[in-house]
Amino acid sequence: MKTNSVTAASSERVAGAMNGWLMLLINLAALFGSIYWFISTAGESAKTNHPNTAALIAAPLLLLAAIVSLFGYFTLQPNEGRVLILFGDYQGTVRQSGFWWANPLYTRSRGKISLRARNFNSERLKVNDKRGNPIEIAAVVVWHVEDTARARFDVDNFESYVHIQSEAAIRHIASLYAYDRGDEHEHTLRESADEVAGAMKKELLERLDKAGVLVDEARLTHLAYSPEIAQAMLRRQQAEAVIAARQKIVHGAVSMVDMALRDLAEKQVVKLDDERKAAMVSNLLVVLCGETEAAPVINTGTLYS
Repeated sequence: MKTNSVTAASSERVAGAMNGWLMLLINLAALFGSIYWFISTAGESAKTNHPNTAALIAAPLLLLAAIVSLFGYFTLQPNEGRVLILFGDYQGTVRQSGFWWANPLYTRSRGKISLRARNFNSERLKVNDKRGNPIEIAAVVVWHVEDTARARFDVDNFESYVHIQSEAAIRHIASLYAYDRGDEHEHTLRESADEVAGAMKKELLERLDKAGVLVDEARLTHLAYSPEIAQAMLRRQQAEAVIAARQKIVHGAVSMVDMALRDLAEKQVVKLDDERKAAMVSNLLVVLCGETEAAPVINTGTLYS
C-alpha cells in the first residue's frame, strides 16, 4: 500500500474544484441564514418557554461550517497550477484558471506552481573538452513544469534541481565534443551548434524527467578557450588562416601563370625556351604571391641580354 501511494503521488491527476462564485453565494446564504435562524429560534423559544434545542444546536454548527468554508477559495491565473493534499494524501492538481472553491481542509502544498516557460542562464563553466583543452562554456535552458506531482513530491526543490542538473549536463556535453579541429565528419562545439544543442536537450530531458520538467530548448550562449591557453590557440588559428590564405593564393597564381604561358604560345606573341619560361614563371610567382607590390624594371636591351 505504501508503494502504491508513492506511485500515485508521482503522477499528476486532475483535482475537482467548484466554481468560486457559485460557492460564494451559497456560503454567504449559509452564513447569514444561520445567524437569522439562531436569532429567530432563540426569540421564539423565549416567548413560548419551549426552547427548540435541535435548532439552537444546528444553527451554530451551520455558522461554523460557513466560516470554515470561507478558507476554501483560491484563484489561478493562466498557466498556473495548485497541488491539493488532504491529510498527507495527494488529491490532484487544479490547472484551469479562474476563481475556485475546494475543500478547505486541503493543504495547498506551499502555494501555486507556475506552468509558464522559464529560462535558466548558466554561469560560465570551466571544463575540459574531448581533447583535454580547458574551455569556458555557458548555455541557456528553456523549461517548464509538465507534471506538478513529480515537481512537488519527487524532488526537494524542483527549481534548484533544474539548475544543478542543467549545469551537470552542460559539463558532460562539453566533455563529449572537441572545441574545434575535429576528425573528418566529427561534430565540434564551435562548428556543430545544432547537433550540440540537440544532444544537450536530449540529456536534459532524461535528467529532468524525474522532476516532471520538460525542456523546450537548450543552446550554447558562450564558448571560448580558457585564458591560460587562449593566446596560444589564437596564434594557432591565425597560423591556420595564413596557411589557408597562402594555399589559395599559390593555387590562383599557378593557374594565372599557366594561362599566361598558354596564351603566349597559342597567339605566338613570343617564343620562349625552357630556361626563359622558368624565369618568367619565377618572376610571375614572385609578383603574384608577394605581400608587397612589385617594382617594375624596364629592360632596354634584348630579351637575352
